[in-house]
Amino acid sequence: MTESRTMGDGPIDYWVGCAYLFVQSSSEKVLLPVLYRNPQQRPSVFRAFKLALADSTGSLHGVDVLKVYCSEPHLIMQLKFSKKETCRRFLQSYCQGALQDSLQKHLKTTLSLASLVPVETELKAGAEKLDSMIREEDRCLECIYHEKPNRLRDEEITELEKSLQLLSCCEEKKTDHRCPSSDSPPLSLNFSTPSPNSSVPSLNSSPSSHSSLESPHSLPQADTFTFQDQQFANRRISPQDHQKFAKLISKKWKQVGRTLQANCRALRDPVIDNLAMEYEREGLYEQAYQLLRRFIDSEGKRATIQRLIAALEDNGLISIAEELLGVQESQPNA
Repeated sequence: MTESRTMGDGPIDYWVGCAYLFVQSSSEKVLLPVLYRNPQQRPSVFRAFKLALADSTGSLHGVDVLKVYCSEPHLIMQLKFSKKETCRRFLQSYCQGALQDSLQKHLKTTLSLASLVPVETELKAGAEKLDSMIREEDRCLECIYHEKPNRLRDEEITELEKSLQLLSCCEEKKTDHRCPSSDSPPLSLNFSTPSPNSSVPSLNSSPSSHSSLESPHSLPQADTFTFQDQQFANRRISPQDHQKFAKLISKKWKQVGRTLQANCRALRDPVIDNLAMEYEREGLYEQAYQLLRRFIDSEGKRATIQRLIAALEDNGLISIAEELLGVQESQPNA
């Protein structure tokens, strides 16, 4: 199961896997997705999760958070493990309830609440619900190992990590007047709030089968491109674009996928062929939808309408490009 190679005096083990941690508060007064959407509360919520994960693995860097999804009533964290033993410690902590206890305590502290925040958790790797097999440690490890991360760390998470490091540094130097005191409120960062209409993982489906939470309109409107001698604002691919593409592309979805593949590692071989087989029963719409979903999840801000239009143009699918850009709608009737 473990890949290794030799560097220097000894072998270096490579073991990378991914899991999704679903967390909800059983208290009606504490809604974790609502708190996380609040830019002032988000760093505090994130800090509680990071500290709880550190308690479970023995290190603040034991597990990487790649993305956080808000899907009421759940807050969902995509976790990446880079070491088998670290993942094993996490599973043991989760199985014993220690992770949940630690999270409850840290949420109380970071959110400055009067009592513990009761939480309920579920753990998934792909389509596998690990809670039902949590005492079968090796089986859980196998499931997590086979669920490879499908994205890089989200930019929002990178900023939260930086704020956490800064706060930790300041707490270690409380005598330094330039650092916040222990009585100071949590760090407030000016993050954009995720779109409430964004698609997120659910407990009844694989988290990797949904689009990113990132807003499709966050690119500067001054960023434009030319199509058929007209200027169009570049932007991220929207849910409406996503659905139209899947509906219109039909059998040509593989061709477009191979064009997008050139600059998207998430679509490298044999992903496209695997998508065709995996969603064969669902039909062409779902195959095309899942293709573009992989592209959006992997590329983030770089999953722009310009790149999709260029791929359509390269394959002679001009009418679909026109439909996505509304060119036909803007033309006068004959």
